[in-house]
Amino acid sequence: MRRAYTAGHFQLEIDGQCSTAYIKSVDGGYARTQLVDEPIGNNGIRIKHAATVDVDALSLELGLSGAGDVLSWIQDSWEQKFSRCNGQITHANFDCVRTFEHEFKEALITETTFPTLDGASKEAAYIKIKLQPETSKARKVHGNSKITPLGGIHQKMWLASSFRFTIDGLNSMQYVNKIESFTIKQGIKKHHAGETRFAQIEPTKIEFPNLVCTISLERADEILKWYNDYIVNGEDDPDAQRTGCIEFLSPDRKKTLFAIDLYEMSLVHAEVMQSTANSDQIKRVKFELFVGRMELDPGDGLG
Repeated sequence: MRRAYTAGHFQLEIDGQCSTAYIKSVDGGYARTQLVDEPIGNNGIRIKHAATVDVDALSLELGLSGAGDVLSWIQDSWEQKFSRCNGQITHANFDCVRTFEHEFKEALITETTFPTLDGASKEAAYIKIKLQPETSKARKVHGNSKITPLGGIHQKMWLASSFRFTIDGLNSMQYVNKIESFTIKQGIKKHHAGETRFAQIEPTKIEFPNLVCTISLERADEILKWYNDYIVNGEDDPDAQRTGCIEFLSPDRKKTLFAIDLYEMSLVHAEVMQSTANSDQIKRVKFELFVGRMELDPGDGLG
């Protein structure tokens, strides 16, 4: 009697090497035909037939533990080296027996989403990436061969509350308690050429997002001064654009696992968050920063 498959574990391979990153979820990455609907004669009859083939984006949600190889791939993308990778995702049941393999080729990273960093959070942190392959194949696996799940044992060690935010010249940034989730996007162009059914993927521009942060009003003097000088009064400040850094720390906050360096950064907006009378909540200031460029330093703390 056949049993239904369950989604127990995943294993990611990049260019033939097994990644130690813990894969939490997988979605998409399958081929989709593009239909042509054309009339035949003058009697109103139409026929449909397949034309070119596109591959949907492949979304992965993965833990920070053991993700050094994935972070290096992201780093290349941000530096516009545009590394194209071949890979495979192996699905296994809860006994780690292989059940399904999903192979992709010539993939580019098109989106990287970092989680909300919150000093009050007790949750593990996960990165979401979207890959755009040129081709993909899927197949069931028969037999009892097993994968070796890696990374999951240590994933609970990496918390979204363990971070440090700095901006050059603003010492109070160490008191930022929250940075909202942000996504870096890599544009692509699909190009159909000759008799090839699958489109060739070419990278275009990369978009770095604004950062939205909060800090207690008690610690917001420097931000409010920057807001008044640069936005309200419009002073021509040569230091209006600054550099900074987001560091992802170990749970004891003694080691930097990896960092995102921020360049050409300046203030877009600042406001005191909504307050309620007779409430004991901490009064906070929310501020938004634009970032001209980001660079990823994978470090060596994630394996």
